[in-house]
Amino acid sequence: MELYFLALLIIFMAGALASGYPVAFALPGSAILTIAVAAISGWLFTGSVDSFFAQGGPGQWLSAGVTNLRGVYWEVERDTLIAIPLFIFMGIMLQRSKIAEDLLLTMAQLFGPVRGGLGISVVFVGALLAATTGILGATVVAMGLISLPAMLKNNYSRPLAAGTIAASGTLGQIIPPSIVLIILADQLTGATDQASTIRKALHKIATGELSMPSEFGVATTSAGEMFLGALLPGLVLVGLYMLFILIYAFLRPSVAPAVPFEGNFDRAFVIKVVLALVPPLTLIFLVLGSIITGVATVNQAGAIGAAGALIMAGYRLTAGEKGAFYPAILAFVSVISIWLVLRNFDTNIKNIHSSNDVLGVTLGVIATSGLIIALIWSGARALRINDTLQGVMIETAKTTSLVFIILLGAAMLTAAFRAFGGEELVKEFLGGLPGGFWSKFVVVMAVIFVLGFFLDFIEIAVVVVPIVAPILLADPSANITAVWLGVMIGLNIQTSFLTPPFGFALFYLRGVAPAIVKTLEIYKGVVAFICLQLVALVIVGLNPPLVNYLPSRLALTSDTAPPPRNPKLLYCVEEYIQGEFLANGNMIRDAIATARGFDLSYLPTQLETSVAGSFDEAEKAIGLLADAKDAEAVVVESAPAFRPIHTEVRFIESEIRKFDDEIDELETLASRLRGDENADAKQELVEQTETLKIERDTLAATIPVDWPERSAAFAEVRDAETLLRRQFRRAADSGYEPVVTLMNTLAGTEAYNALEAELEALSDQIADGEATVLMEQISALANKFSGIEGASDVRSGLSKVRRALRGDNPDFSKAGAEMLKVFIEYRSQLSWRERASGELAVNIASYEAIIRGTIGARQQDQLNRAQALFVASCVADHRDISLNF
Repeated sequence: MELYFLALLIIFMAGALASGYPVAFALPGSAILTIAVAAISGWLFTGSVDSFFAQGGPGQWLSAGVTNLRGVYWEVERDTLIAIPLFIFMGIMLQRSKIAEDLLLTMAQLFGPVRGGLGISVVFVGALLAATTGILGATVVAMGLISLPAMLKNNYSRPLAAGTIAASGTLGQIIPPSIVLIILADQLTGATDQASTIRKALHKIATGELSMPSEFGVATTSAGEMFLGALLPGLVLVGLYMLFILIYAFLRPSVAPAVPFEGNFDRAFVIKVVLALVPPLTLIFLVLGSIITGVATVNQAGAIGAAGALIMAGYRLTAGEKGAFYPAILAFVSVISIWLVLRNFDTNIKNIHSSNDVLGVTLGVIATSGLIIALIWSGARALRINDTLQGVMIETAKTTSLVFIILLGAAMLTAAFRAFGGEELVKEFLGGLPGGFWSKFVVVMAVIFVLGFFLDFIEIAVVVVPIVAPILLADPSANITAVWLGVMIGLNIQTSFLTPPFGFALFYLRGVAPAIVKTLEIYKGVVAFICLQLVALVIVGLNPPLVNYLPSRLALTSDTAPPPRNPKLLYCVEEYIQGEFLANGNMIRDAIATARGFDLSYLPTQLETSVAGSFDEAEKAIGLLADAKDAEAVVVESAPAFRPIHTEVRFIESEIRKFDDEIDELETLASRLRGDENADAKQELVEQTETLKIERDTLAATIPVDWPERSAAFAEVRDAETLLRRQFRRAADSGYEPVVTLMNTLAGTEAYNALEAELEALSDQIADGEATVLMEQISALANKFSGIEGASDVRSGLSKVRRALRGDNPDFSKAGAEMLKVFIEYRSQLSWRERASGELAVNIASYEAIIRGTIGARQQDQLNRAQALFVASCVADHRDISLNF
C-alpha cells in the first residue's frame, strides 16, 4: 500500500505545480496532505494510523519534516546558506548600477570586428557577469536589451543571437559564485553522512569487520570546494561556446558577420576598456581569490562581494559628476592600508605590550574607519539616486525568501517521500541496474535532465539530490568525491534554464526580445548550446581532475592542510615516495651508507642503538615499498579476472538480503496473529514465507561453486599488498624518528648547558634549605628540563629529590644523595652532548635533509609544496575500491 501513497504524493505535487500553485507551498502541502490521507486511511481500514507507512507513523514523519526544517536554520554546522543573500545582493546591485551595460557595450566594440565577434563578446561578458553577479534573470535581461538589438541590426542569425544570449546568461549557475553551488553543497553535506553509513554497512557485510578503514570513507564537501571545483568546468563551457560561435561563423559567414568599429582604437578607447573591465575583474579577484587562497570563507567572501558591489555602484551611479570616484578611492586606500598594517603589526588588542603595538592598532582603526566611511558614502549615493539601494534590498529579500521557503518545503517533501519507502525503492531500482555505478549515474543524470524541462533548479537540487546522492556516493566501484558529483549535477541542472517549455532563460529573453524574434527561433537557437552543455558534462565526467584538482590543491597547500599520515592521502603519498626512490634511490642509499659510518659510540646506549638501527630500517623501507608496488601490480593483474565473479556474487548476496528482510517481516506479522479467527491469515503468511525461503535458497545456489576459492585467492594477494604497505610504514617511521630525536636532542644542548649554574645552586641549598621552598625550585627546574629533548633522566632524578623532601619529615640526606646522582647524570649527558654537537650535528642534519621527503615524509606536519602538488594531482582521480567490499 505504501507505493500507492507514494504515487499519490507525486500526483499531488505534480498537480499543484502544473496548476501554477506556488512551489514554496506546493511541496510541503503535498507532503502534509499525503501523510494525512495515509494516516486516516490506515485508521479507517485497519484501526492503526501507522499501517500504510513503510516504517513509523504520521507523527514521526511530520516531526522528521520539522526537524529537517530546523536543520536548515538552527544547525551551527550548516552556515553555508548565509552566503546566499550576500551574493544575491551583489548581483542585483551590479545589475542596477549598469556595470553589465558598460561591459556589454565596450566588449562588443572590442570583439565586433572579428567574425562572430558580437557573439563572443556576449559569451565573454556572460562569463564575467557570472563571476560577479550569478543572477540569471538580470544577466539575460541586460544582454537581451543591449546586445540582441545590436546583433539583429548587424544581420546576425536570429536563432544564433537568441541562443547565445540565453546560454551565456546561464553561465552564472556554474561559474562561481553561484547560488546553485551553495544549495548543492548544503544538500551534499547531509548526503555524505548517509553515504558513509551505507558504505560502512556494505564493508561490514562483505568482510565481517566491525570497522571500515577510514581511507574508504566518504568525504564531505563545502561551498568553497564547490566553487573551486566548478571553476575549470565553467571555463570549459565558456570555451565550448566561443569555439562553436567561431567555427559556425567561419563555416557560415552570413549568420555572424564582422561588425566594423566606427571609432578609433586609441588611448581613449583603451581607457574605456580598462574602466569597464578592471572593476568587475577586481571584484572577481577579491571574491574568488579570497576563497581560493583560504583568506576568507564563502560567507566572508559573500560579504566582500556585497561591499565591493556597493562601492562600484557608488561611483557608477554618479558617473560624470565631480568627485564620483572619491568613495572608491577612499575604499581602495583603506583596504591597502589594512593589508599593510596586518603585514607589519600585531593588531590583537589583547596582546598590546609596546608602543609599536599601539601604533599598529591605531593605524588599523583609522584604515578600517576609512573603509566604513567609504561604504556609508557609497550606500548614501545608492539610496539617494533613484532609490537604488532600497530597490536592491527589496529584491534581495524577495529572492532570498523564495530560495529559503522552497528549501523548507523540500525538507517536508523529502520526509514524506521516505515515509512511504520512496528512498528504499529508488535504492533498489538503482542497485538492480546492470553496469555498476555508471549505469546508475547515467540514469540519474538522465532523470535530472528530463526534470529540467519542467522544474526549476532549486526543486531539483533540494528534492532529487538528497535521495540519489547518498546512493551514488556510497558506491565503492567509482569512489567519486562529493564535489565532483555536485559539479556534475550543477552542470546538468544548468540545462534546465534552457530547455523548453519552462526554461527560465527563455522566458526572460522572450520578455525583452523584439517581436521579430519568434519564440520558436529562441527554442531553435538554444538547442546547439544545450548540446554543448551535454558535451561539457561528458568532458568533465571523463576527467574528474578538472573538478577535484583545485579543491585538493588548496586543501593540501594551505596552513591547515592535513598531515601526510591522513589515511586518505597515504596511497598517493607513497606513490610520490616511490617516484622519488626510483629517481634518487642511489643518492638516498649512499646517504644511508655514509650515515652508517658515523661514530655513535659515545652516545647513550639506547640512543646509539635506536639511531644505528634507524639506518637499517631506512634501507629496509626502500625495498619494502618496491615489494608493495610489485604486490600492487599482482592485484591489478588479478582484478580483471576476479571482478566479474565478485560483481555477480555481491549482486546475488544483495538479492538474498532482500529475501531475508521480506521473510523476517512476514514472520513478524505471522507471530502477531493469534487466535482461531486469524488462523487462515497466519497460515497464508507461513506459506508465503516458505515460498520465499525456497526462492532464496534457489538464488543462493546460483553462486558459483568456485567463489570461495577464488575469493580467498584474491584476498590473499590483496592482503599481501596491504601487509607490505604496513611494514613499509613501520620501517619508514623507525628509520626516521630516531634521527629526528637525536637532532632535537643536540639542538637542545645550549639550553641544557644554560641550566648548569641553576642546578649547582640548587644542589648547594639541599643541606640547609627549607623543604617547601626547595620543592618549588626543584619543580621549576624540572619543568625547564622537560622542555629539552633527551633530558628526561635528569628530570626524573629531580622528581626523586622532590619526593624525598615531601611530607612532614623531609629526608634531606636522601635528597642530597639523589641530587648527587642527578648532577652526575647531568655531567655525563653534557659531555656527550657537547661532543656530538661538534662532531655529529652537521652530518646528521645533512642526512636528515636527504631522507626527509621520502623516508620521513609521513612524519612531516604537512606536505611540502612539491609533495602537495603531486598528491593533489593523484587524489584528483577516482580510484576503484570495490574489490575491498
